[in-house]
Amino acid sequence: MLTSLILGFDRALRTLSGTVTPARPTPGGDLPAAMLDANERRHAAGLMRVNHTGEVCAQALYSAQALVARDPEVQARFGEAAREEEDHLAWTQARLAELDARPSLLNPLWYAGSFGIGLVAGLAGDAANLGFVVETERQVEEHLTSHIDRLPPADAKSRAIVEQMRDDEARHAAMAFDAGGLPLPYPVRRAMRGAADVMRSLAYRI
Repeated sequence: MLTSLILGFDRALRTLSGTVTPARPTPGGDLPAAMLDANERRHAAGLMRVNHTGEVCAQALYSAQALVARDPEVQARFGEAAREEEDHLAWTQARLAELDARPSLLNPLWYAGSFGIGLVAGLAGDAANLGFVVETERQVEEHLTSHIDRLPPADAKSRAIVEQMRDDEARHAAMAFDAGGLPLPYPVRRAMRGAADVMRSLAYRI
């Protein structure tokens, strides 16, 4: 438990300080920079800020869920998914810098809230814990698909990142389902969607 707490604290520091290094090359890294006007750049930055905040939340959720998971194999699965999500975190942060934009100022709040939600999901048992991952990743996959459609047509670099993120999230959902994730009750799924809508609306602007 002590080791898990130390690792979780280290993950939180790296996530919120922006010192995460990706293990995989950035998708679309070799594509030429797009010629975006001011409005397109602002819109692309808003969408990528939302995606970056989503990855901040993912780090918190996976850390908390792994901390209270009963089964060591489930803990290992959460750790593997969290490492892939670190790539997403680093990719979106780098893309924000290329767009001359900053991450959400509310990221510490999102991290703390997501960590608390992850603890509650984990304490409900491993099946519910995994089911929470399935539903979370399915909802994330939906919003990433909408971002692919909403990004400026010329912004191929952002689109390549989001497409790879979407593929990874779908795989994480399948992994959690195959490991025994149970469907969540509708009120829980609806509450998750409502909370995500609030986060997206605020992170786009702040």
